[in-house]
Amino acid sequence: MKRFFLAFLFTGSLATAMAQSAQYTDAMTKQTSELDSSGTFTADGLQQKANTFERIADAEKSQWLPYYYAAYAQVMQALILQDKSQIDPLADRAEGNLDKAEALSPKNSEIACIRSLIATARLTVDPMTRGMKYGPEAAALLEQAAEFNPENPRIYMLRGQSLLFTPEQWGGSKSKAKTTLELALQKFAAFKPESSIAPHWGEPYTRKLLEQSQK
Repeated sequence: MKRFFLAFLFTGSLATAMAQSAQYTDAMTKQTSELDSSGTFTADGLQQKANTFERIADAEKSQWLPYYYAAYAQVMQALILQDKSQIDPLADRAEGNLDKAEALSPKNSEIACIRSLIATARLTVDPMTRGMKYGPEAAALLEQAAEFNPENPRIYMLRGQSLLFTPEQWGGSKSKAKTTLELALQKFAAFKPESSIAPHWGEPYTRKLLEQSQK
């Protein structure tokens, strides 16, 4: 009887865990699929997404992806804002989410890429005074991302973007950007996300950047 009772408890716990897992996957699938929508890429749309991912993270504290996507939405919001006074607070919030994500998934190339974007966002507040600090920091974080996973295409996309928008006297150029972005597309073609909700963003944007590098 005791053995039957324990088996019943185990089966019930397993069923509950599977239901929770399915609910989490369904919620994340919906939210991540909407990230590809142009309608999401407004300041308000990205803020709503960040808030939603944070709520999922609060409910699923053992999962790194909700924290990651919350930070992604926050840094993307920071990068499109016209009001520069809002950038640092958003960057702080994104870094806090990445700290939680990294505690669950250390040495993660995707997390390092978002940290690089955060450094870039901070730089845009005042490029003349912040460039010497955050430019090298953004580049170093991409180097770290490559150490963790050299096949991550977002590394090369972000490097290409930096080369495209950096003046030639500071090391940028369209020709260097073109070469790097072409490599990024090769990496995208070979890249297989770990799951349907794993990071997969960036390929359409890479193609747009490549077009700009050829003009």
